[in-house]
Amino acid sequence: MKKIRLLVHAIAFLLVWVGESAIAGYPEKPVHILIPFPAGAAADNAMRVVGKKLGEIWGQPVVIDNKPGIPGLQAAAMAVPDGYNLVMAAGSNMVTGPLINSKLPYVPNRDFVPVGRVLINVPVLTVHPSTGVRTLSELVAYAQRKPGALNYSSSGIGSPNHLALEMFQGMTDTKLVHIPYKGAAPSVNEMLAGHVEVGINAVPSVIQHIRSGKLQPLAVASTQRDRNLPNVPTIAEAGLIGFEYEIWYALFAPSKVPKDLIEKISADLQKALTDPEVAKRLIAQGAEPSPSSAEELAKYLQRDTERWKKIIKDRKISMD
Repeated sequence: MKKIRLLVHAIAFLLVWVGESAIAGYPEKPVHILIPFPAGAAADNAMRVVGKKLGEIWGQPVVIDNKPGIPGLQAAAMAVPDGYNLVMAAGSNMVTGPLINSKLPYVPNRDFVPVGRVLINVPVLTVHPSTGVRTLSELVAYAQRKPGALNYSSSGIGSPNHLALEMFQGMTDTKLVHIPYKGAAPSVNEMLAGHVEVGINAVPSVIQHIRSGKLQPLAVASTQRDRNLPNVPTIAEAGLIGFEYEIWYALFAPSKVPKDLIEKISADLQKALTDPEVAKRLIAQGAEPSPSSAEELAKYLQRDTERWKKIIKDRKISMD
């Protein structure tokens, strides 16, 4: 029995040593980060900046793989859980999408583990100049005076801008008409053309149109003013207290990746995001670096899920 106990202890020690050795040597080959958005999208551009820095930290290439939409998330969920297959996903992928569509081929809290938050894009509420609206209070007054007269665009049913403007209508007792499009680009283009009058989009998607005068900014949906639009008030400053909404992106790994390896990747991600040059490049894109630990991201996900669950239920939004 004594020999058996010694053998068991020896095997256990060997497994721990091998695991620690593997983590210490990570990565020993290229790391793939899947992006469920098209090449050239804001999330893709940002992750390429961060990925390059991670490659420098790791001494291994970081390969960005674009596989847009649900197929991308499904592929990421089925990837080998060895730390060499990661995914940068948004709140719409991990929180709101699953809340309105029970038929998705992946379940976030079953198929993925949080690694760390990457960035936040501040949304800005804009209108087409033809409306004559220049402030948030004028928009609310217009929409209350003429229910259903204003259209708003989104990048699809259940998308962040769809849900944000559903929340807006609930808080202001207004009625806008939802016009969903297949993606952010056509959603913004239709607003530029005047086919829809209202939209709420990430600053990087519309800032050039605001600067050129093609879109009128009313307010940003964050707790502080955006550094790229310092003269645009927050929605709270503009008079609508309690409306807070942010577009976030975070890094995830397939479930069953060892916790110690998750912590190492998370620490390296935070190191990359706090690099001054990386932060400078992200800010130039209109993004705000928002590093967090894996544990902090898990708590953030829980809070975000509970918040949106209530809004989705109250507004009766579903794709089922």
